[in-house]
Amino acid sequence: VQLVESGGGTVQPGGSLRLSCAVSGTSYIYAMGWSCRPPGKQRELVAHITSGGSTNYADSVKGRFTISRDNAKNTIYLQMNSLKAEDTAVYYCNRYPDNRWPWGQGTQVTVSS
Repeated sequence: VQLVESGGGTVQPGGSLRLSCAVSGTSYIYAMGWSCRPPGKQRELVAHITSGGSTNYADSVKGRFTISRDNAKNTIYLQMNSLKAEDTAVYYCNRYPDNRWPWGQGTQVTVSS
């Protein structure tokens, strides 16, 4: 299985970004999660979505981020609104909850004025 994240960039506080995670090498629909690694910190789970579409979020992003999926494309999305400086991190996707697959390169999100 290969994971390819994209969609990151540099935005001002209050801005929005939409991240994508393309999953290849499997046609099975797994629960998936988005994690982030802020500078100098460990990777932490941001949100996850089940194969049926149920979602859950870290308290720090509730009401601002939305995880979704397109099963036909085997792609996971993270819509990020009202971005804050503390959201600055490299964002990764992986199978939830075991992060079983090799990590992708991630996509850098920088929130700065």
